[in-house]
Amino acid sequence: MTAESAAAGGFEHRGVFFESDTDLHDLVLPWVRSAVSDGGEVVMAVAPATRAALGPRLHGHERASVLFAARSDLYDAPGRALAALHRLAQRSKTRRTTVIGEPVLPARDPVQLREWHRLESVLPTVLAGARLHLICLHDIRVAPPAVRETVRRTHPLLLTREGEVPSPDHQDPAAFSAPDIARPLPVPAGVPRSLDIRSDLPSLREDIGALAESTDLPRDRVGDLVTAVNELAANVLEHGAGKGTITLWRSAEWIVCDVFDERGDLTDPLSGYFPTDPLSSRGYGLWITRQLCDFMEVSGGPHGSRIRLHFRTGR
Repeated sequence: MTAESAAAGGFEHRGVFFESDTDLHDLVLPWVRSAVSDGGEVVMAVAPATRAALGPRLHGHERASVLFAARSDLYDAPGRALAALHRLAQRSKTRRTTVIGEPVLPARDPVQLREWHRLESVLPTVLAGARLHLICLHDIRVAPPAVRETVRRTHPLLLTREGEVPSPDHQDPAAFSAPDIARPLPVPAGVPRSLDIRSDLPSLREDIGALAESTDLPRDRVGDLVTAVNELAANVLEHGAGKGTITLWRSAEWIVCDVFDERGDLTDPLSGYFPTDPLSSRGYGLWITRQLCDFMEVSGGPHGSRIRLHFRTGR
């Protein structure tokens, strides 16, 4: 399939490996030009060097039709990235939107790397049917082999010099995340601060806020943490064992918060990645929580379910 023959409808998720400006010109520019000529919207959220390689090669009318966004606007955190793509999909009901993105894949941080990969894995399912094409760029000069291997597992299609090909290593999101279901989460560094979950949610929110402030979490993030933990505590009370604990740890750059449910029914690492039915009054808690925190992990088994939230202290 070529840029000219790609169907306008339906979500399509492509991965591109590049190692030079020539690769970017040859593999990516035809898709930008095709999208512009078709009257579609083009959003580009890439590293400055990638933008410098692509931008000057666009003709005047093409450049005027491309929205250049800061890479951090899209790749701030997995939950917020998904919400941003979902909003783009919602407004793209009459024309196709093509997003040229350059995902942040921090190879030295296994937690962050795993959750960014998990997001890439789940996108074709979450956005199925959306008039949205996502082309993800990966610079092989900086991406280790293990990262490149996982990219092939999370993208259904690859753009190569031989054309577009299905990724032979692609896995559906459930299979990709299955190894993490029973993976125990290590105890974070730092001194733990804990609260018991109780049915009086207003007073629990006050205590969570005080606990968060005692960690010197920036004030603008205290509200995010309180809202996220309140959603999770409400889930424990309504759908879980009705009892559990909330524990915070502080490190130099992160606040880590565990919400533990003694029942252990919640084990799916993909929880919170799927928008709820807008007509339903339930199910928003995990979707909201993923957007409020920077990273979220889920682990569960016979002894209980644990949702771990990560908040950057410097955001």
